[in-house]
Parts: sequence; structure tokens; C-alpha cells
Amino acid sequence: MSEKIAVIGLGYVGLPLLLGLARNLDHVTGFDIDNWRIEALRAGNDWTGETDANQLKNTRAKLTDKADDLRECSFFIVTVPTPISQGKQPDLEPILGACKIIGEVLRSRKGNMPTSMPLIVFESTVYPGLTENICGPKIAEISGLKQHQDFRLGYSPERINPGDKKNTLDNITKIIGAEDDASLARMAKVYSAVIKAGLHHAPNIRVAEAAKVLENTQRDINIALMNELAVICDKVGIRTHDVLAAAGTKWNFLKFTPGLVGGHCIGVDPFYLTSRAEELGYHPEVILAGRRINDNMPAFIAQKIIKLLASESAFKSGARVGMLGLAFKENVRDLRNSRVPEIVSELETYGITVLVHDPLADPDHARHEYGLELHVREKLKDLDALVLAVPHKVLMQDIAGLLSGLRPKGWVIDIKSVLDPAGLPQGLQYWSL
Repeated sequence: MSEKIAVIGLGYVGLPLLLGLARNLDHVTGFDIDNWRIEALRAGNDWTGETDANQLKNTRAKLTDKADDLRECSFFIVTVPTPISQGKQPDLEPILGACKIIGEVLRSRKGNMPTSMPLIVFESTVYPGLTENICGPKIAEISGLKQHQDFRLGYSPERINPGDKKNTLDNITKIIGAEDDASLARMAKVYSAVIKAGLHHAPNIRVAEAAKVLENTQRDINIALMNELAVICDKVGIRTHDVLAAAGTKWNFLKFTPGLVGGHCIGVDPFYLTSRAEELGYHPEVILAGRRINDNMPAFIAQKIIKLLASESAFKSGARVGMLGLAFKENVRDLRNSRVPEIVSELETYGITVLVHDPLADPDHARHEYGLELHVREKLKDLDALVLAVPHKVLMQDIAGLLSGLRPKGWVIDIKSVLDPAGLPQGLQYWSL
């Protein structure tokens, strides 16, 4: 009997998975609590920019915001966000909300269950043990069913990289883990229909959970090392880019670069791991130190810009700064957890006028999330500094024109060191992280 699959949460992770499953399997339903999101997808509009109208209009998947449409499903995949709170603790509201929906679906069909035992697979990033110790009991509580007996659990961490057209869903090895061999076999059958790069069978769910949170924690710590190096290099008076170019000639040097760490993964996931460790009586040191370094970078960059401008007479009469990019990384529309607003806020504290320009970002999202107005390209004139915060391809293609908006002796602030200082127009001043 073929599985009837439901993907719950149709954002950056859930939507590509839904479309991939529907291309290869029958009976695939995509669910999201946001009616506006469902209507937009039905009309061929994906605000993430990761899929196009043809893919959406030609998919065999059913799109719905009605939980009743999931009653026939036997295989549930949860792809909702797992953010952190203001206090940097795991915010489980979205994932517990998904558990509640699944529990209500299972309760509504109690006594009339499908032939296949319900299998609920979580892809959302969590700490080791959350799936079995938090999600399972929540589903059991709502549904009135018994965990391990009436439904099964699995975990398969997402590896979606927004904006990456090379490392896509089908060509990235996928980890799967389940509470028993039969459930693991069911997961393998479903995911192997989509994932051509192969599957890694984890020995249990907790290993699969830990592997995911480790992936992003490792990147976070390596970037933190580069950011700390950048601060030191700035004090020494040398360019970090030159140091990394020299060190990178060694065969086993890991090529990470300094920068802002935002988004829904790297800047968030380590707190899931550290939170669980602290619950168990262990205080992580390296992981939290890395988080502190990366969290402090927006303030460091803003203060550096202020110091650079302080030596210019223009600053005294009110400086104008152009900020290129608001998304959390280049070539995506995603504004979640962007660190750019922190730089903007710090600069504005000193009376600096900041004009934010991001041709990929949605103005309504920028206004709603951060209270920031996005400015059109033509507004970037008479600038004392131009900050290249997020080097979108579309911005780099117009970099000469954007630089022309600087006043004589204006500063070019190149956060990711993507520009060649020697190629800048004569008279401009340059600083990079």
C-alpha cells in the first residue's frame, strides 16, 4: 500500500520537499496554517523565490490550510520553524502547534485508522531527545493514542540551503532516523524517491537530531574564529582578507570568512544544543563563546563606521550612509534574523541617516519585521559611506553605479571583502572586515 503523505509547513524547507515528493509519488498534500500562503502558492506565487510559477501550477500536490484534508494521511512530515525566544531559549510554539494539529487529526479518525500505522517525521531542527520526549507525548496527549504503540516517530534533518542552485534537495545526502526498523524502512522508501544522493541511516532518532544541530554549530564556531581574527587584524592594522589568502595556501586550512551570522539556522541552532546541555547540568563554553562573538559583530561594525566617519567634517553636520542589502545572506529574499538592522539602529543612534536598499527584499516584510523603509536605487546619492552588507549578485552588477553615489573621500565599507580596493574609483576610502 502506498503512503499518503502530508508535509506540514510550506516555507523554505517544506515547499521544495513537497514539490519533490509530488513529482515522484502519489497522494501528497501540503499543509500550512497561513491561508494567505496557500492562496499565493495556488496562484503560482512563492515569496521565498525558491520555486517558480510553473512548478507550482503543474504540481500534483494538494495545497490546503484545512486540517481535515489530512485525515487520510499515513505519513506526516513536519517542516515548521524552530526559532529562539528573546532570551535565546528554544521557542517550541511552532513545533508544538504542528504536534497539536497532527494529534487532532489522529483523534478525529480514532477507530477508523488507515491500514498503515501513522508515522510522524520531524525535519525541524531540534535538540537530541526533543522528538521522542516532547513531540511524541504532545501528540499522544492530544490524540488519545499511545506513543510507540499507536503511532511511530522519525527524524530527518533538513539540509535546504536557500539561494543555492547547486546543492539542491535531490543531490544532498539525507539523514534518516526512526524509533524502529520498520519505520526506518518506510522513511527510506519515501525519501529515496526524491533524494538521488543517497540516505544515511542513523542508529536512532537522537543521533539524527544531534547531527543536524552539530552541522550548524560547527559553522557558527568557525565563523566566530574568523570574526575574532578580523577584530584582531583591525587593531593590528592589516586586512583580514590578505591574512586568509596567505593562510589558505596551506593544503588543510579550512576556508571560512568573517561576516554577519543571521538567518534561521546558524545563528539559532546552537542555542538548542546549549539549552539541552544546560538542562543536563553541563555549561557549554566554546559554543556559547562563538555565539557571543558573532552576536557582537553588528555592534563592532557599526562602531567602526562611526569612527571612520568621525574624522570627516561631513559627519559633524549629519552623515548619510547607504546600506546595501537587508536579507540574511546574498541572493535570497529571506529577512529572518538579519543582523543588518542592528547596524542600522546603532548608526541612527548617532544621528546618522541610513538609506537601506535591497532589490530582493519585500518592502512590506522589511517594514513589518524591522520597521525599516527600503529605498530605491536612485535615493543613494550624496553619501558619506556606502556599506556593502549583503553582496547580492544584482547589486554587484551595479556596483560602479552605486559607488558613484559617494561624495569625494567617501568610505566604502565592504563587510564580506568582495571588492578589490585597487579597482575602486580614485579618492574613495576603503575598509573591510
